[in-house]
Amino acid sequence: MNARKDLLLGLGVLFAVIILVALIGLFVLQPKQVEIIGEAEATEYRVSGKVPGRIEMYLAEEGDRVKKGDTLVVIDSPEVDAKLAQALAARQAAEAQNQKAIHGAREEQIQGAYELYQKALAGEEVYRKSFERVDRLYQKGVVTAQKHDEVEAQYKVAQANVKAAKSQYDMAVKGAQEEDKAAARAMVARVDGMIEEINIAKAERYLLSPVDGEVSECFPHVGELVGQGSPVMSVVDMNDMWFHFAIREDMLKDITMGSQLQVRVPALGEQVYPVQVTFIKVMAGYATWRSTQTSGGYDVKTFDVKARPAVAIPNLRPGMTAVVVR
Repeated sequence: MNARKDLLLGLGVLFAVIILVALIGLFVLQPKQVEIIGEAEATEYRVSGKVPGRIEMYLAEEGDRVKKGDTLVVIDSPEVDAKLAQALAARQAAEAQNQKAIHGAREEQIQGAYELYQKALAGEEVYRKSFERVDRLYQKGVVTAQKHDEVEAQYKVAQANVKAAKSQYDMAVKGAQEEDKAAARAMVARVDGMIEEINIAKAERYLLSPVDGEVSECFPHVGELVGQGSPVMSVVDMNDMWFHFAIREDMLKDITMGSQLQVRVPALGEQVYPVQVTFIKVMAGYATWRSTQTSGGYDVKTFDVKARPAVAIPNLRPGMTAVVVR
């Protein structure tokens, strides 16, 4: 009787062990659900300048909140200051030429031209009388034809001198020609354009924030050289954030453009947040698994998926991990 009880007890224990092993195997061998994990990202702006120089000072540090238009960096550029000084000197010279063209010759120059004109008139009068006297004697046969021709030539030269002196005097009184005035004005305008261009370059020494955001990184140190267009600082727009996921195509069944997902951000606790899918694109030249000809399978590609929060998520920061809750 005891032997029978022991046998029944042994069989019961055996069946219990078999059932326990079966249950353990069921849970252990059951394939685990693959989690979709991504991270938060935000639009990042690189602050750079058009003017090469040295970093003179930072007016904002990493982690500071800034507003659009705030001055973030000052660049020291002696070359710009030197060019501005040269342009201002050229402006003075051009303006002097312009004023000279507008007002014409000075009083001393006009008086000198007038005196030369009067001198030429007096000389013409002398040669006119000499020619008239010689001409009368020539008509009477007293002087030779050669002498007559010499005095006549001198008289004509005196007449030409009068015309030339009169022209110089009239020009001094009238001032510069319109072409000269236009050229002087154009020179002033050209130099003004150079000064304006240099002033614009001078204003570019002050680098402004392109957006409301947070300073995420400062690249060079104070005193270091930066070239034209070199990034100096990064500003992150904390109001323009999204989640980025890399998802295999065999897991995209319920993920479409415009669909909503539920995500959990471990850094913010267990709360679940709704997000909306706004972008789906295959990652070029990337596959998570390669098929073989004998298996008859296919390449499982990975897709780039972006989803924006449907509601504001407090304290969310770029780089935080996000887990899709399914």
